[in-house]
Amino acid sequence: MIEQYLPILVFIILGALCGLVPLTLGACLGPRRPNPQKSSPYECGFEPFESARVKFDVRFYLVAILFIIFDLEMIFLFPFAVVLRDIGWIGMGAMGIFFAMLLVGFIYEWKKGALEWE
Repeated sequence: MIEQYLPILVFIILGALCGLVPLTLGACLGPRRPNPQKSSPYECGFEPFESARVKFDVRFYLVAILFIIFDLEMIFLFPFAVVLRDIGWIGMGAMGIFFAMLLVGFIYEWKKGALEWE
């Protein structure tokens, strides 16, 4: 049973090492020369106009969530493109239904005004 999970465990350990080793080496071996100019806030060459803790408008989060939803829907195109020759007309019809549902959702969001920014 452990033989089945050993490759997964090896990949998890290698992934953790690939992330932690450079961070540890940078923290231990990197130069530490603090400078007030390096520590100052930077915003396009100007002093910041307001605090960085300002709350975002809810519409920003709505647009971000809609982008993620439609972006994740597009991930289903890759397996479809890979097996396009093997699935035949039945698969093509299923993908057409999928696209139709995606289009209906997009039109609904458009009509509701979720994509408009004032």
